[in-house]
Formats: sequence, C-alpha cells, structure tokens
Amino acid sequence: MEKITKPGLDDVLAALFIPYRERVPNVDKINRAMIQHGVIQQRCEIVNDHIAFRTLGLPNLGIASFEKIFLHYGYEKRDYYYFEGKKLNAYWYAPPSEHYPRIFMSELRVNDLSEQIQKIINQYTQHITSDPVDRLNLNDTKAVGNFFYDPLWNLPSLTDYKTLLEESEYAAWVIYNRYYLNHYTISVHNLPSDYNTVEKFNKFLESIGIVLNSSGGKIKVSKDGLLKQSSTVAEMIQAEFANGEQYEIAGSYVEFAERLPLPQISNLENGTLSQVHRRDGFESANADKIFESTYEEQTKKTKK
Repeated sequence: MEKITKPGLDDVLAALFIPYRERVPNVDKINRAMIQHGVIQQRCEIVNDHIAFRTLGLPNLGIASFEKIFLHYGYEKRDYYYFEGKKLNAYWYAPPSEHYPRIFMSELRVNDLSEQIQKIINQYTQHITSDPVDRLNLNDTKAVGNFFYDPLWNLPSLTDYKTLLEESEYAAWVIYNRYYLNHYTISVHNLPSDYNTVEKFNKFLESIGIVLNSSGGKIKVSKDGLLKQSSTVAEMIQAEFANGEQYEIAGSYVEFAERLPLPQISNLENGTLSQVHRRDGFESANADKIFESTYEEQTKKTKK
C-alpha cells in the first residue's frame, strides 16, 4: 500500500492520543521501559495496529453517526461483528494508508437491554434529536478533535452508573466516558526479534509490573492462529459524577497485537513482509475477551 498522508488525519489522531496518554499512565510506562531495554530508540518507532471506540446504538448516535468522521478522512468500512452475550455490533475500518491505524468501532444494542436500563440511557440521550456529527465541519480538525471530548449528555448520577454496571459494564463505561479513546494497540510483530511475539512481549510487560487481562487467557488467538492479541487491564480513574459524587471507575487500556504472515506467503523473509502479507481484520472471539479489559472481574486485580 502506497504511503499517503491524508490532510488533517494526523491532527485528528493527535487530538485523540494526547489526552489518552495523559489519562492512561501505562502508555508512557511501557514506552519508557521499551526505550530503557533497547526495544525501541524513540516512541515514534511504535506501530499503532488499531484504535478502538465504544458508542451507544441509538438514533443520531452509534456507529452510523460516529463513522462519518473517519469515512471523511479516507477510512473504508470492512467486516461486521456481532457479540450476542455483550449485546454489541461492531465494524472495523481500513486506513487510507498503512501507516495509519485500523479502527475498531462498536456500539451497544440498547434496545436489547432491559426496560430499566433503556430508560436510564434514554434519559441522558433523549435530547439528541439530530446527528451531532452532521453539525461538524469535518475539515476543521480542531473542531473534530474537540468533539471526541465534548459532553453530548449530562454526567450520570452514581446511582445510575452502578445500575448500568450491573447489567452491562459496556453501557456504564460509555455513559461516563462517552467517545473517549478506548485503547490503542502496539503492533508487536514490528519489534526486534526478542520481543516480536505476543508471548515474548507479555513476559516483558509483566516484568515491568503491567497487569494483563486474563479473560479467555492472557493471549487471545484467532481460529486460524494468525492473529494473537493481549491487553492491559484498564487503569482505574477517580471519576466525578453528578452532584459531585466521587467513585473509582475503569478508564482506558493498551492492547498488543501480533499479525502472522498469511500461509501463501509465509516463505518470505520477515524483513520483506509488509502489512498486506499479514493477517488483516479482527476476530470476534478475541475481541469479545478484549472488551473485558474494562470489566470489574479484571480491574479488581489492580487493587490488590
């Protein structure tokens, strides 16, 4: 794939990533350790496999709204995924050039939840009667960058947050965090040979005190064996709810992906492999467990 710089896209991605780094200390902790151990010389050497967002599947919100931003910047919509147990839809989006990250975008199937949960979500979103993305000048990268953090609805009460949490931890995460960047992903197969598999990189991560998501095993492997993924447990943040109530909740996390060569070209030397030679897309079974990086069953491990 020819390297094409899409005007404005770098600014939009920077607007996402800078606040994310500030909120997720593990990002800089991992980066510093990689430099100290000679894995990389500087942070810009890290290849970002993909970034991910969570949304609410409601009129004027959800994927149909949010995807407009990235389609405008040259992304192409690809495969659909359905997560029955978590009541989610998702798509992934291919970048306009391979040096940009893929995007994984999911949405909560709100109408599949209980009436009580639907009522809570709707009380915060019912005032959104037109698509907020349609009001954006998508060529104004500053406005687009601000949009990711602009509150589209009021802060929830702690009572409502806890009620959502009991039925859908995804719903609780989105109602508070909104369009905040859920995670970015280090492409480990691009690293030096001592670190270029998920198995090797996980050992490195745990040696520096990183807690990994163990749902489905620390390494999630696709059915074809060509996509391996792991992730940190989401870092906890002190959140302020309506009426000034304080409560510690799950924030964002870091993922790690290894894309193995496709069988038909596996005889190529590793140094000559490019993105088109490796397994693309995603795996629903892997993603299902990666979602749980923000779930209490995992985040409680960081409190020990």
